[in-house]
Amino acid sequence: MPSLRDYRDRIKSVKSTRKITSAMKMVAASKLRRTQEQAQAAQPYAHAMAGMLARVSGNYNENSDNAPKLLVGTGKDEKHLLVVVTADRGLCAGFNAYIIKETLTQIADLESKGKEVSLICIGRKGFTALSRKHEEKIVHYFDDVLGRDRVEYAKSNKVAKMVLSMFDDGEFDVCSMVYNKFMSVLVQRPSVMQLIPFELEKTSEAEGASQESTRFEEETGYFYPYSYEPSEDEILNALLPRNVGVQIFSGLLDSAAGEQAARMTAMDNATRNAGDMINNLTLQYNRARQAYITKELIEIISGAEAL
Repeated sequence: MPSLRDYRDRIKSVKSTRKITSAMKMVAASKLRRTQEQAQAAQPYAHAMAGMLARVSGNYNENSDNAPKLLVGTGKDEKHLLVVVTADRGLCAGFNAYIIKETLTQIADLESKGKEVSLICIGRKGFTALSRKHEEKIVHYFDDVLGRDRVEYAKSNKVAKMVLSMFDDGEFDVCSMVYNKFMSVLVQRPSVMQLIPFELEKTSEAEGASQESTRFEEETGYFYPYSYEPSEDEILNALLPRNVGVQIFSGLLDSAAGEQAARMTAMDNATRNAGDMINNLTLQYNRARQAYITKELIEIISGAEAL
């Protein structure tokens, strides 16, 4: 049976741990607010670019000889590149584990279809875990991209430049990013977003323009009267590489917010569990102390009666 000193030391240790987890929770909450504000500030630019690409590609002939490869791809589907986004640090519940599990699932699924898979790791946790089984597939590892305080576009742009350079060199046919999509403080959903060839989202604005264009062609027999200066080819060749960088940056912002939300939730649960453990240890300490007092009283009374 533990001594009273053992109980006191244990209670003191858990109280110290509770102070640490409580402080980490407050720090994570502060960083979460900043990362959410940064993600919200970047959304208008990303949405405007997606709308522009949707409008330009609406009248674009993808079968053209000059069609951008970033839009139509290489025509093959043999080599896949996965950009895996995890955190550099732990203590954020299953945030990193879910991404690693999803990546392993994607690798197994692609290899079962006879595809060749390569990896770019962003974040130390993902790199360490994936190196155990698929070290030969990792072509590059980026450290400290998410940053401790905020995500910088300059760092995420380095990832985009490497991806575009590898695509130009013919090292892959399809590129996808595996990351945690920030849904709410309690929910971060592992997601896979295809970057190359880029799949344009059907925004309401683009769908409206498409319907109007179809109606105009049916009524008049002419194409929708939109002209572009410069040409659609030049616009897409300029916007598509930049859009790849924007999509990567958006995914990193989601991951940064999700990491802080997961850490805040994990530290809140740890703080609550520490409080419950302190209560249980205090109860056990009081019971043990009472048992020791009772035992000493029995020994004193027994000694007095013996005399």
